[in-house]
Amino acid sequence: MKAAAALVLLAAPALAQTDRSERLAERARQDREIVYFLQAPETHAFDLYHDFTETKEGADRYVNVVRQGSTVSNPRATLLDTGEALPVETLKADAITKAGIDTGGPVRPDSEAVVVRFPKVEKGRSLRVRILETYTDPGRYGVEDGQLVFDRSLGRPRNAIVLPAGYFLTNCSVPAMVSETEDGRVRLDFVNPRGDEIAVLLTARPRARVPAR
Repeated sequence: MKAAAALVLLAAPALAQTDRSERLAERARQDREIVYFLQAPETHAFDLYHDFTETKEGADRYVNVVRQGSTVSNPRATLLDTGEALPVETLKADAITKAGIDTGGPVRPDSEAVVVRFPKVEKGRSLRVRILETYTDPGRYGVEDGQLVFDRSLGRPRNAIVLPAGYFLTNCSVPAMVSETEDGRVRLDFVNPRGDEIAVLLTARPRARVPAR
């Protein structure tokens, strides 16, 4: 028993050191945050951006599978290391299969994927990419009973939602830090350290206009 205990004690510092090195990753390489900018709810549309770092040797693309029920438009990407624009294409249904794109599941007739291509990652190097897209999602974002309703699961450890200009928050199903952007829009920041998704349901209403004197 004493020998076993000694082995455990000797192994613990090495394990702790490995865990800490992963937890204290460079802030510039974090892939944990995504920001949604809600457009007027009548449009059912919102813009978003997210960054990611690719470190796998030989990797030359990033595939973003569009959630079922949503459609994507105006996708674009930038290589943050140099500032150059990257080629982006949107593939649907059979075009996904023909291009040999792995979506992590079966390709359906309504499947859609955004493919961002970049130079192959060299050994020991990395690439930092920013992706911007606009989504339309009538089933999860719109107007109900005269108020804005956003009902969507968020999968990143850090997620932020910025309400349309002129709207104030009335309800939110998940705890959030609420602040105001420089241009006066309401922003909600969510932190989820569990590694799963959070089902965010929020409502908002237009601010009352003060009559001019």
